[in-house]
Amino acid sequence: MKKHLAVLSALVAASVALAGCGGGSGGDSGAAAQPANPADLKAEISYGVWGENIAGAAQQVVADFNKTYPHVKVNVQVTPYKEYWTKLQTQAGSKTTPDVFWMNGPNFQLYAANKKLAPITGLVDGKKIDPAQYPKALDTLYTYEGVRYGVPKDYDTIAVFYNKKLFAEAGVAEPKSDWTVEQFVQAAKDIRAKLKAKDVFGVTAALVDGGQQTYYDTIAAAGGEVISADGKKSGFDTPEAIRGLQVWADLIAADAMPSLSQDADTPALSRFTSGRAAMFWTGSWDTKLLAESPIAADVAVAPLPRDKRQATVIHGLANVISADTKNQAAAEAFLTYLSSQEAAVTLSKLSGVISAYKGTQESFLKVLPGADLKVFLDGAENYAVPYPVSKNSSAWGKFEVDLLPDAFSGAKPVGEVAKAMADAMNKALEKE
Repeated sequence: MKKHLAVLSALVAASVALAGCGGGSGGDSGAAAQPANPADLKAEISYGVWGENIAGAAQQVVADFNKTYPHVKVNVQVTPYKEYWTKLQTQAGSKTTPDVFWMNGPNFQLYAANKKLAPITGLVDGKKIDPAQYPKALDTLYTYEGVRYGVPKDYDTIAVFYNKKLFAEAGVAEPKSDWTVEQFVQAAKDIRAKLKAKDVFGVTAALVDGGQQTYYDTIAAAGGEVISADGKKSGFDTPEAIRGLQVWADLIAADAMPSLSQDADTPALSRFTSGRAAMFWTGSWDTKLLAESPIAADVAVAPLPRDKRQATVIHGLANVISADTKNQAAAEAFLTYLSSQEAAVTLSKLSGVISAYKGTQESFLKVLPGADLKVFLDGAENYAVPYPVSKNSSAWGKFEVDLLPDAFSGAKPVGEVAKAMADAMNKALEKE
């Protein structure tokens, strides 16, 4: 799951729009009656996803589903991520959301609270879907007021991909599994100093595109939190959070990392795959793209460095059913297949994600030969922290986009911006 913050400003309006449309059949938890013979079920449904790299995998899953349900036509609707939530908001307002679609943590409670999602209670009670097959944290993430609405599809954690060739060229030792934030920062500075003439930075990351793969992690590693466990109070103005934010401001100030304007001109992924950055903080979702890049043979991966502790944010997507679907039986049949081990293996193998279904992660570990991708799984098991969410995450998420760039760019002191961020966030949380 990735790139959450870039579109959050557009999503603030969603809380108003969704609250206004409510409706749907979100309160009905019973499963629809299914014909004894799957071939007798005839319907046409839609499946909403984002990302061009998922299209092939989604189509294959549909083809496999149609082996059992030959007369259920599934139209895969692929939307670019930056447009997905704005489009979904519009569809929710007009009750035209896809029959089955992807949901993420930051937006889940908003859609569930406004009854735009259909409960899957009937499928769970009927033993069609087994929540025990998924990480408990993800099952909990997609449960609202005691009711399950989503089936976890995949999960992601964060690590540091690095270019072995550039490390060797700069004469800098490769990261070790127990490295520290201080060692990471020094390595970035040393590489920049040695390779600046070739326009190579020590590290690159999508700072403005989402805290998940950057400052959420360093805040957690410093012992802080973005939001309190009960989702009621901001943690941005604590000394620990400020320490975590300062890491990135210092890297940019030292010219070890591209400035925000440089990052806008050349996105982090492009800079890393073109050999112009030695390290790349990102999530497991980028693994397949790196495996297909020109530098694939030189790419290795290290766990996130530790500060006061080691930490990585964990998040995962879920498949959900629209409360407004007119084809509940077909939608439930498709969701049931999506929750199967077979579908999980196919999606993981073809899309390069970490499947949420227990015991189906082997395909992911083979996506990038030569890189120890197990660091992503180890992170999930040993030192992961939940993705920070509240009932209306977008209402305060937009302030990250609006305010934090001043801290990272050095326009204002990190502590000053952190306090402004916490104040704005707390006011938004009070309205939930």
